[in-house]
Amino acid sequence: MAGYGSADRAAVSRVPYRILVPMAIIYKATIKPDKPTLISSWLDRQPWAGRGSDEILGAYRFDDPEGEVGIEAFLVRRGDRLLHVPLTYRGAPLPGGEEHLVTTMEHSVLGTRWIYDAAGDEVALACFRRALTGEQEQAELEIVEEGRVVEKRPQQVLVSSEPGDGDGGSGPEARVLIRHVLDGEPEGGRLLRARWGDEHAVVAALA
Repeated sequence: MAGYGSADRAAVSRVPYRILVPMAIIYKATIKPDKPTLISSWLDRQPWAGRGSDEILGAYRFDDPEGEVGIEAFLVRRGDRLLHVPLTYRGAPLPGGEEHLVTTMEHSVLGTRWIYDAAGDEVALACFRRALTGEQEQAELEIVEEGRVVEKRPQQVLVSSEPGDGDGGSGPEARVLIRHVLDGEPEGGRLLRARWGDEHAVVAALA
């Protein structure tokens, strides 16, 4: 099975975020367990996830500016619930992150990857904050095989920042809320909305 996007190292640029078009490098590789399996297994252990078969509706990515952490978020329909499953992929354990560990994965190109719930990973939280304040766009996707780009993948999910109805600000004191259960819309000074097909939902907010 092709392991597109498994802890893939981000292409790094030092150009400021406001003019950067970030690019996520996705290796064509074999991964164990595959993403649908690890997502379903993790959701089975979460009290908020409900029960039912899982349908992955799409995914989007952000780049870590240091090029070390892969950040990928999935939209999943499980039974009657719409869920948001943001993950980070790391080449070593996250210090102090045991409670947020989803699983480990074997990647045929990158080796062992430690996978975490992005809501508990400061690198991902910083990316979501920048996306909410308009300083970082989602990553475009390049598929790499044997060291060369073989495909550019179109976006399945588009995310964009918009003003919210709440009183939350956009400064460093504002809290980043990454949502797992997409039921209604949260209050916040800024909202991050995901769109796929004819559907949309707020996946994060600054509160």
